[in-house]
Amino acid sequence: MRIPKSKLAVDDLDHSNRVGSRAETSKELINSLESILNSVQLSDLHRLQKKVRKFASSLEAPTKEESLTREFHQVFERLLEELKKSADKCQLRSKLIPEVQSYPSQLPVSAKACEIAELIRNNQVVVVAGDTGSGKTTQLPKICLDAGLGRRGMIGHTQPRRLAALSVATRIADELGPVAGRGVGSQVRFDDRSGPETYLKLMTDGILLAEIQADRYLSKYEAIIIDEAHERSLNIDFLLGFLRDLIRKRSDLKLIITSATIDVEKFSAHFCGAPIVSVEGRTFPVEVRYKPVLQPEESSRNDDAQTEAIISAIKEILQHDRYSNKNTGDILVFLPTEREIRDTATSLRKAKLGDLDVLPLYGRLQHAEQARIFAAHNTRRVVLATNVAETSITVPGINYVVDTGTARISRYSLQSKVQRLPIEAISQASANQRKGRCGRIANGICIRLYSEQDFDSRPLYTDPEIQRTNLAAVILRMLQLKLGDVENFPFIEMPETKAVNEGHKLLIELNAITASRALTSLGRQMAALPIDPRYARMLLESHKLNCLREVLIIVSGLSIQDPRESNSENKQIAIERQAEYKHPDSDFMSLVKLWDAYEALRQGSSQAMLRKYCKEHFLSFMRMREWREVHRQLLLA
Repeated sequence: MRIPKSKLAVDDLDHSNRVGSRAETSKELINSLESILNSVQLSDLHRLQKKVRKFASSLEAPTKEESLTREFHQVFERLLEELKKSADKCQLRSKLIPEVQSYPSQLPVSAKACEIAELIRNNQVVVVAGDTGSGKTTQLPKICLDAGLGRRGMIGHTQPRRLAALSVATRIADELGPVAGRGVGSQVRFDDRSGPETYLKLMTDGILLAEIQADRYLSKYEAIIIDEAHERSLNIDFLLGFLRDLIRKRSDLKLIITSATIDVEKFSAHFCGAPIVSVEGRTFPVEVRYKPVLQPEESSRNDDAQTEAIISAIKEILQHDRYSNKNTGDILVFLPTEREIRDTATSLRKAKLGDLDVLPLYGRLQHAEQARIFAAHNTRRVVLATNVAETSITVPGINYVVDTGTARISRYSLQSKVQRLPIEAISQASANQRKGRCGRIANGICIRLYSEQDFDSRPLYTDPEIQRTNLAAVILRMLQLKLGDVENFPFIEMPETKAVNEGHKLLIELNAITASRALTSLGRQMAALPIDPRYARMLLESHKLNCLREVLIIVSGLSIQDPRESNSENKQIAIERQAEYKHPDSDFMSLVKLWDAYEALRQGSSQAMLRKYCKEHFLSFMRMREWREVHRQLLLA
């Protein structure tokens, strides 16, 4: 379907210039300037309005017919040129935007494009609730363009994950074509691909939060889309609270919040009853089959039991297709960790299940590997993914899902004062999101590797991150972003008072804040480091004590999962192979010894040699690489 483009607000500037050049009265001069003000970038509007008002006040005189001095005409010409320069930037973006937007007819959101565009025109905030596969992530930016947005300022589109931001930007640019696609930019940490032509900018929610520090009004944006708001990450809750206050100050800013059909009324209520538009997912009937993995007491090798259950589920799907005499799509398997993805991939390739292409999908996957997920293919695929494929990324061609029912979820313990990443059972909402990933191209099957009784006993929703994170880090981040006190911030759901008090207490002990809860100079330095406040304090103190090198290695190592791997089968041999890293006095110094040994080898070895070394010494190659990445980030911070 196609929708005509809204009439462009930017008028022909040549006419305004002619009016300015022959203006003989102060009123004509001011009118010619104000006519262009409606066409300048929103980021320039406040500054240019002040200049025009100042110029107008300087022209006030007792007699309107009083001749204007040469000096006033020079000031006018300079101001007119500045206004035109800003308006020209709007025209630059406008020329790239297609005259009409086209929407894929197979996506459910396309049928509601006109309705959503009208809601956006008539309301400052709109909540779009859509099932997975409805097309809301890729089509909403185009609907915003049809609503007349993207000319005087960018459309900002946030994603919870780096992988999603980059892949969605690529997808939208491809849909818009080679010319219009030039206006689609993206920004993730250490990688900014936006410029003067950008009218749509995909970014992680952390990038938008960081921009608040430099521009409290987010004046570069004419509209902001907060995607996947139901995930309720800390960054999303920060943005929703900040934007609730900002829209009261900026009536020209449009806000679109997208969510899976999970508790959307909370978002509407948070923004004073914002209208909700629902879009159904594109799906065929999905049959749910429960195939519980054997419990530990029934199997001495629980990891192997899960892998065997996955292989069995895939065999069941292949057999189903053989009986129906057709191949009805690819298979998506949800696993909690990268390590399990790698191990399962190895087992699947050894299982000789036929002509299957096994692909991994997780947040830190390299770009070339990511591209394979979306590339055209003839071979049937099995995609092994973390929960990044639950909502953020739509993998094309999926018709079957195998769900292990677990995910790695960050959780802070008030007792141990440690932020952990345990593997936990997912909520019913997450399980249903996973189920919604299949049945896209034919009748689908979702095989859950847990019992129906287990599913029914699970919580309905995943706790918002604000309720399961270290509040010290939250408070420090809020003070750095100048978002105010935790107690007064408009969170959708307030964190527990006990956790807030514990957070303040820890920050005072670390000398990050004063007793009156003001950020100290040390606290500012700690906030700049992307790690737990205690680790940040360790780094700053080590610099004074001339042991920064060692502590940097230790802190970066503690910030990731332990790269040393072993299980009940190989524990003894792993201990023997890793004995060379053992320090007699300190487990922390053992990390330093491991780092030094690996770094000495890395600098003169190929990647294949490093992988072989890691395998022989029971080390995770991916974790060792992540350790180096965190170390480098902290070194540059």
